[in-house]
Amino acid sequence: MGSPITFSGFNSIDFTAVLEAVMKQESQPLTTLQTQQKALQSKAATFRTLATKLATFESAVSALKDDNALLGRTASSTNDSAVKVSAGTTAAPGIYDITVQELARAQVTASITTVADADSTTVAWGGTLNIGGVAVAIDAPVTLKGLAERINQTKDIGVTATVVKSGVGAWQLVLTGRATGTASQFSVTNALTGGTGIGFGDANGDGVSGDSVADNAVQATDARALVNNVQVVSSTNTLGDAISGVTIDLLKKDPAATTTITVAEDSSTAKTRIQSVITAFNDLIKFADDQNTAAANGDAASVGRDPLLRGLRNMLRSVFSADYQAGGSVTSLAAVGIEFQRTGKLSFNSARFDNAVASDFTNVRHLFAGDGTQQGAFAAITAAVQTYTRADGLLSDNDDRITSQVSSLNTRIDDLTARLAVRRAALQQEYIAADLAMTQLKNDSSSLGTLGSQYRLF
Repeated sequence: MGSPITFSGFNSIDFTAVLEAVMKQESQPLTTLQTQQKALQSKAATFRTLATKLATFESAVSALKDDNALLGRTASSTNDSAVKVSAGTTAAPGIYDITVQELARAQVTASITTVADADSTTVAWGGTLNIGGVAVAIDAPVTLKGLAERINQTKDIGVTATVVKSGVGAWQLVLTGRATGTASQFSVTNALTGGTGIGFGDANGDGVSGDSVADNAVQATDARALVNNVQVVSSTNTLGDAISGVTIDLLKKDPAATTTITVAEDSSTAKTRIQSVITAFNDLIKFADDQNTAAANGDAASVGRDPLLRGLRNMLRSVFSADYQAGGSVTSLAAVGIEFQRTGKLSFNSARFDNAVASDFTNVRHLFAGDGTQQGAFAAITAAVQTYTRADGLLSDNDDRITSQVSSLNTRIDDLTARLAVRRAALQQEYIAADLAMTQLKNDSSSLGTLGSQYRLF
C-alpha cells in the first residue's frame, strides 16, 4: 500500500481520502436520483417497444374489420396461353366457357412508296398530311424520318409513326393506331407537296387511304368472344364486364376452341389475416409475461407492474372473449376458431373456421365486420386498441408523464450536482487550512524540540 496522500506532504493524514469519503457519503441522494432517472428512461424505452407492438397488432386487426375481409376469390383458366383470368372480392363463383372469336387490334397503315434513304432524301417541301382528322403541316423540306418526327410531335394525333426498312435501299413510313378497336381506326388524306412524294394505298379510289381493308397492313378490329354462349364485344383484349368482378385477358384467337374458367370462393386471404392478428396478439402477451418476470426479479426498469400494461392485457382478453350480436347465431370469435390457450395466448383452429364459413358465411361476415347496425368484433377490438394508440391515448399520456418525471429529475440532479460542487470546494478549503495548520504545528513542535536539546547542554 502506498504512502498516505496529503495536501502539504508534511503530515500523515490523507485529507484527499477523507474528502472523497465525505463526498461519496453526501452524494448518495444524487446516486439515488440518477438511478431513478435511469430506471424511468428504461421504462420509457420499454413503453415505446410496447407502442410499436400494439401498432402492429392494430394494423392486423383493422384488416379484418372491413366488410370484404372474408370475400376471397380464386380464378383459374384451362388455357392460360389463350385466356388469362383474375378475380376480385365481388366475383361471382361459377364456371364459364369462353371462345375467342377475334382479338382487338390497332390499325396499321404503311406507305406504298419507298425512299432510298430515310435521313437525307426529301419527301416533301410543304402541304399537309391529314391523319384521323388531325392535320400535320409541313412548312420546310423534310426527310422520311423528319416527317415521322413531325407526326409524333403533333398533339392529340391518334397514331405513332415509325420508319421501317423494307428492303435494300427501301424505307417506308408506317402509321400505327395508339389504341385497339374499330373506334380507333383512322384515315389518311395526303396533301403533301414537293420532294419525292409519299403515297398510301387507296383501293376504292376515293382519294382517302386507310378507309378500306386493302389499304391497311392490319385492319382495326374489336375483340369478340362468346362467354357461356353470350356474345361480348370489346375495343380492347381485356374484358372487365363480361363476368361480375372478373377480369379476362384474351390472348389467342381460336374460334374452334373453348377455354373454361372457374371462379371459386377462397378463404386463404382471411386465414392469413387472422393468423397475423394471432401472431401480433401473442407477441404482446409474451412481452407482458417477460415484463412480469423481470418485475418479479426486482428489475426496476420493468413495466410488469404498471397499471397501463395490466389494463391493456385485461382489455385484450375481454374483447376477444366477448359476444358480438352482429354475428347472429355466430356470436363469438371462438366459434370461428380464434381460441384462447391456457397460457393466455391465442390459437387458430382452421378447420373450425372453414366449417363456420361453409355453414353460415353471412353471420361469420357480420361477426367480423358488423351488420350495418351493430358493430363487428374487429371494429370493436380496433376501437378498444385505439384508446391506447391514438395521439391523445393512454400510451401518449403515459409517455408525457414519464417525460415530465425525467425532466423533473434532471432539474433536481442539476441542482444537487451544483450544491455538491460547492460543498466539495468548501471542504477542500477547510482541509487545506487544517493541513496547513497541522504542518505549522509540526514545524513549531520541531523547533521546540531543538530548543530543548540546546538547554540540556547546560
